[in-house]
Amino acid sequence: MATFVLVPGFWLGAWAWRDVTVALRGQGHEVYPMTLTGLAERDHLAGPEVDLQTHTTDIVRLIEVEDLHDVLLVGHSGGGMPVAQAADRIPDRIARVVYVESGPLPDGTAQFDTVPPEEQQRLRALIGDGHLLPPPAWDPTADPTNLAGLDEQALTLLRARSTPQPLRTATDPVRRTGGRPVPTALVASTFPLSVVEQMIAQRHPLFTGLTGGRLFDLPTGHWPMLSEPKALADVLDLIARA
Repeated sequence: MATFVLVPGFWLGAWAWRDVTVALRGQGHEVYPMTLTGLAERDHLAGPEVDLQTHTTDIVRLIEVEDLHDVLLVGHSGGGMPVAQAADRIPDRIARVVYVESGPLPDGTAQFDTVPPEEQQRLRALIGDGHLLPPPAWDPTADPTNLAGLDEQALTLLRARSTPQPLRTATDPVRRTGGRPVPTALVASTFPLSVVEQMIAQRHPLFTGLTGGRLFDLPTGHWPMLSEPKALADVLDLIARA
């Protein structure tokens, strides 16, 4: 069976992978859900020095200390950035990088660069002189597409357990060393694969890193580990068995 390392997106911790972890372990896989520095039960470490490299090191050190090999390294949303960097640092230990509602940003691109300028201004005003990006309100009436599929129990969990994101993990650009490329896969939930395939063919910078990778769709909202955990585990199991 496969070895999975599960990296959450912004504002979340290992807790968000709980149901996926149970399902994958039930299928016989070895699973390591992660909480990155400064989030969830590690939010007491959320100092201004926490950056994208910190989160990359979190992932690399887990894999090295646990002596993991042939890892299926899964990054959800903003977790795709440290995952991409970690795979670049230790490619010999990674079998495949799986981007869930994410993608391998080009070298030199930060998450903030993908946000429209007016949204960047709003967030900067909200943050002020601080170093933390507050979580959203988790209001499905304001964000029906991304929050699709989440029942009230899941929304309540998000409101109770999400924690502010260290800002530099969003504003630091992805940096690669040019190491050996690692195979990729994408699990898309909020946008159809036909659009992804078209953007890959057009060499869109946000998707060129997926060229030759495996593509899967799981129609739901942006947080499939909470809205469709069993279905997501089944897709990950399928990727592992390929």
